[in-house]
Amino acid sequence: MRKFASLPGFSNVAGLYLSLGVLSIFLSTSLLMSPDAFADQVAAQVTTNLTTATSPIANKAGKQLNTLAENYYNQAAGFEPLSATFNGDNRFDDQLPMTLVPAVRVRQLAMVKKVAQELARIPRAALSAADQVTYDCLDYEVQSLLAMAGFNDRLMPINQMDSIPVTLANFAGGQSSQPLQTPAQYELFLKRVSHLPAWVDQAILNMREGIKKGIVLPRTLVVSTLPQLKVLVTESAENHPYYAPVKNFPTSFSDADKTRLTAAYRTMITQKILPSLSKLNTFMQTDYLAASRSSSGLGVLPNGAKWYQALVRDQTTTNLDPETIHAIGLKEVARIQNEFVLLGPKLGYSGDPKGLPGWIATQNEYRPFKTEADVLAGYRRIDAVIRTKLPQLFGRIPKAPLDIRPEPEISRLTASDHYSAPAIDGSRPGVFWAVINDPKEYPITEMTTLFLHEGQPGHHFHLALMQELDIPKFRKFGGNNAYTEGWALYAETLGKEMGLYEDPNAYLEHLTDELLRASRLVVDTGLHAKGWTREETIKYLQATLGYDEASALNATERYMAWPGQALGYKIGSLKIMELRQRAMSKLGTKFNLLSFHDAILSDGTLPLALLEAKMDRWIAEQQKI
Repeated sequence: MRKFASLPGFSNVAGLYLSLGVLSIFLSTSLLMSPDAFADQVAAQVTTNLTTATSPIANKAGKQLNTLAENYYNQAAGFEPLSATFNGDNRFDDQLPMTLVPAVRVRQLAMVKKVAQELARIPRAALSAADQVTYDCLDYEVQSLLAMAGFNDRLMPINQMDSIPVTLANFAGGQSSQPLQTPAQYELFLKRVSHLPAWVDQAILNMREGIKKGIVLPRTLVVSTLPQLKVLVTESAENHPYYAPVKNFPTSFSDADKTRLTAAYRTMITQKILPSLSKLNTFMQTDYLAASRSSSGLGVLPNGAKWYQALVRDQTTTNLDPETIHAIGLKEVARIQNEFVLLGPKLGYSGDPKGLPGWIATQNEYRPFKTEADVLAGYRRIDAVIRTKLPQLFGRIPKAPLDIRPEPEISRLTASDHYSAPAIDGSRPGVFWAVINDPKEYPITEMTTLFLHEGQPGHHFHLALMQELDIPKFRKFGGNNAYTEGWALYAETLGKEMGLYEDPNAYLEHLTDELLRASRLVVDTGLHAKGWTREETIKYLQATLGYDEASALNATERYMAWPGQALGYKIGSLKIMELRQRAMSKLGTKFNLLSFHDAILSDGTLPLALLEAKMDRWIAEQQKI
């Protein structure tokens, strides 16, 4: 089951990275295939199955598959209760994930193995075409989880991007995924928080084991994590972030409920939470910091090279190796920089084209905001314009609304602007979270392309529409990074069709953001496969993107904390653009962009090989019309 968290430290990308259950098909054989051979197998299998998909055997097999898929989702949600909460599944709102405990991890792995065995007994050839997609997705997901089980991610349970104590603080604020509107919901959250000391104890045990085995975080990531933990060690319960629900009681609560809950929260925080978080903070500041490593990449750890290669496959749903991806990144960087040659003079810039992003960052005219409200109003104006353009490019518009909110203060320093999906029950909209640390430094030029990616038609169209599909829950809430971020990056290019890039300043920022995603291919593989240091990566980002040192450092440490996660954006978007060009070439005047987009999104998240096979069939069908 895939996690779409609502706030980084627990952003949707964090959930995508951590759950490692990426979708694809025929994993047991496809990992040894080229993508082309994989796509050929898919097409051949579909042709074979057309004659059997409506038989009584198909109905029986379909029921077996749907039952297995439902059982898998429910069991997976029990092991990952935060993920369930993010998805709007509130059955586990009083629990924390305890998969750091070896015995729990064993049970989770046994569950996945059993699902894989039961799935193998279902005759895939007898399934309908729609059920075959579900079969393939479930097969890949469980096989991918099994493939990743041999790596020791549990020994590094905390970093500046991912931290359950910080997630709980964001939940407590009342704007995130955990509902806090009734006394019963307050009690569920309090019970969830009560499990934190056990989680902390196991996290410390795991990190001590990691110290012995040489599997520890880079020192710079520990240093970046410490301020977040320090905020959670307050002098009194009343000043603690977990006490926020008490400060924000709904007016509907009775005086008796307020009195009872206030005492319960104060007691829990004072007697259990503060001692536990103080212990974690002390351990991180002393033992763990002293044992942390000076290296930057995953490749230097025991079995690190194989670990990184597995993550590359997981995050891109391809068989591309790090060296090939590095080369693609360098080629894309050069291509985009060549566009700066023509664009620079239009902006009044006559220097080295490579310096254009750095130059634009120094122009104060592009920082017109004075308050956080000004920035949010700017995004709402962009959203209003985009809404008028969407019907020209999409036949299906999400039913779930999209809201625009500021990132909570506790996670602003390490978060990036991001999106969280709506709750499946409609209780929470999709949300674009704007990270506004200093409104006066927030550049207006970046806002259009960013909102196309994080808002609509990027993540919101993909994730909100996926919830409307008649597919099993593990697919509704599932995904893979290459499709998810690839679609959002592709969505940025639609600013051209919408006329939003006629302003050369807005187009420059679109190119700059595309350059960032291309640079990620270079630096992520550089860090984790080619031995680049943190300092080398910072210098590359400064030289290529015009970043100041602080921005380059923040980006570099993100890639250090999430090996491979940054690769999915560009690899996925290149594939979608390739499919669009193929469709345009083969269909000519029959090509319809609206229909193409609806087809891309019609099955939800797919691995790239399955997406390619599907779209080739779509092209063939359009040719017959």
